[in-house]
Amino acid sequence: MDNFDYPAIGQRIKQLRKRKGLNQTELAQMLKKSLRTVQKYETGEIEVSIAVVNQIADLLDSTPTYILGYESSTTQIRTLSDVMDFLFKLETVEGIDFKIDVQKPPRSKRWECSISFDGKSTAEFNADICLFLEQWEEERSELRAYNSTQAAYKRWKEQTLAYYAANAVKCTEPEELDCDERIAKRTAFLEKEYGKNESNE
Repeated sequence: MDNFDYPAIGQRIKQLRKRKGLNQTELAQMLKKSLRTVQKYETGEIEVSIAVVNQIADLLDSTPTYILGYESSTTQIRTLSDVMDFLFKLETVEGIDFKIDVQKPPRSKRWECSISFDGKSTAEFNADICLFLEQWEEERSELRAYNSTQAAYKRWKEQTLAYYAANAVKCTEPEELDCDERIAKRTAFLEKEYGKNESNE
């Protein structure tokens, strides 16, 4: 797991362990790890796998996101504009490519809109997004069928956020093209989409 501050993670593990009233030997036994491994976790000398982070979180009554130092956005969603603003921001994320599909009368009997991600796209994170959405739908289905609990669903969300917390993304605003560049790119787009003859009509 890259992009993590392991000494800081170690300090949080140490703090949680002490709060639970455990010494390093006791935690090592609970984790089925050596004492030296736990000592290295707490000093940040070695990487803590996500599986171990989840295990420690359960044992020490915490969350994987707290241990890793991940903080979800503190911006509250108060209006529909907040939701739309998030969607606008999604298109600035490098490595994610999506399409918007609109189905509405008279071309369709339904009125549905969806955002889709091609898991086989060359975009770096599309496969991850598809895997996440697949798992999310499974968890939501279990909840809707009363086959799972809100606590289990919350735990899954925490573990999912912790798992992907190391994947840093970069946001860039689309470039503003001058008139000639835009026309050239428009012509190339039409040729690709409809063939050369169509773009010249």
